[in-house]
Amino acid sequence: MRELEAELARRDAEVRDLLAVGVALSAERDLGALLGRIVTYACRITGADAASLYVVERPGRGEAPTTLRFKLSRNDSVSFTANAEFTVPISLRSVAGAVALTRKPLNLPDAYHPPADASFHLDRSFDQRTGYQSRSMLVWPMVSHADELIGVLQLINRKQGDGPLRSSEDFERRVLPFDARSEALVSALSAQAAVAIENAMLYEDMARAFDGFVQASVHAIEQRDPTTMGHSLRVAAFTVGLARQVHAYDRGWLADVRFSSDDLQELRYAALLHDFGKVGVREEVLLKAKKLYPGTLELILARFQNARQAAEKELYRRKLELLERGAPRAELEAVERETEQRIRVLDESLRLVRASNEPTVLAQEDGGRIVEIGRLTYPGPDGTPQPLLLANEIECLRVARGSLTAEEVREIQSHAQHTFDFLSRIPWGRRFYRLPFIAASHHEKLDGSGYPRGLKGDDIPIQAKMMAIADIYDALTASDRPYKPAVPTPRALDILWLETKDRHLDADLVRLFVEHEVYRVDERSASLPPAPPG
Repeated sequence: MRELEAELARRDAEVRDLLAVGVALSAERDLGALLGRIVTYACRITGADAASLYVVERPGRGEAPTTLRFKLSRNDSVSFTANAEFTVPISLRSVAGAVALTRKPLNLPDAYHPPADASFHLDRSFDQRTGYQSRSMLVWPMVSHADELIGVLQLINRKQGDGPLRSSEDFERRVLPFDARSEALVSALSAQAAVAIENAMLYEDMARAFDGFVQASVHAIEQRDPTTMGHSLRVAAFTVGLARQVHAYDRGWLADVRFSSDDLQELRYAALLHDFGKVGVREEVLLKAKKLYPGTLELILARFQNARQAAEKELYRRKLELLERGAPRAELEAVERETEQRIRVLDESLRLVRASNEPTVLAQEDGGRIVEIGRLTYPGPDGTPQPLLLANEIECLRVARGSLTAEEVREIQSHAQHTFDFLSRIPWGRRFYRLPFIAASHHEKLDGSGYPRGLKGDDIPIQAKMMAIADIYDALTASDRPYKPAVPTPRALDILWLETKDRHLDADLVRLFVEHEVYRVDERSASLPPAPPG
């Protein structure tokens, strides 16, 4: 009676253990961690000393799988460096390949002496290298509910007791064949594992596809503005790098700030897509390297050339008149001096127009002279006076700093709101629901002078505060902007500190960025999903 009660208790514990294992496996999204759990649980419920796991290499659509990929192994008796992945053909030549091909489990009481009709060959290289003995073996196909082969689970040396197998005597005395109960448990576990692996692979595929969508979106944005190529990747790398430093920091208000793997992934996507709204900004504004749009300066040059030709033509006409009526030479020379002065004014005016077109700081007096030039005229095709500079051209040339007019600056700034509007249309789910707000807030400033919402202080998410530092630093140091030279790193860091004094950037975050040299982070790290924080 006691033995029966003990057996019932043991089986009840096994059922509860399997249920717990099923829950744990279904909750694991990371494929690598999931495979490790499967191997651990399989060894625990069967008493196996070692195990290996293979996953089917997914073929193209409509093709049958032909290869298994070794993913991992464990051994409680031998310490060894984790094996690199390798592939095994799905064929009768290997134990795992035969089980995958036939989809039938294989229970070998003594793997060194397989059945006489066995076609497979046992690879004993590990045993020969380490002194281990692979005696009993249970190899099970993992098949999904849709009857699709997912992988193969290989268990080695069911043993008595919990200690490691050290000596030949241990292998002789303590290693047992896998019994029917082991088969039943592994069958149940394999079914659960197949579903969990399939789900994890599906999740991985979806994550990879989504990551590809984000990368393609970044590429599309930067194709519109090739001068900023690589900017989004660098901003993402700097921002995630700074978040890792914040995560590890243990002083002040930052001591309570921590980031999970999902938080870092959300931050990475937000940083990669922070300029996504630029798709709503006119390309000519995005690419405006000088104060005048390409082609406008040529039109102005043509007007000045016409004005010069008109002045010379007028000179010839007046001289001809004077000569016909026998005017004294002094009158001719006066007309020539008048024309020369007019042409001199045109040439000086054109030089100022050319100089003012550069995206540099414009002196106040030069801005006034541009207005005066706008009052100059030349005769049009029908003889009516035409202005040398149009109103919109005067506005552009009088920009005090940079290349954009006030209206164009507002249009550029609108990209932040466009980013929020566009990204809000994407169903990010519960993991990344804050992403549109984070991405759109990278131009907000602590004093409320930023855009698009004019947020202040704590109303700005810390992720956006970090991104603002990364964005400004990269904009300063980028060497591919045609409208400005790159700023050396020391000067760029000084500018970041100045921004903290103006209450635009957070001083604690800038300190971490500078002291830990986050700006040296490799931009290629942003091409990959971030590793979990330490």
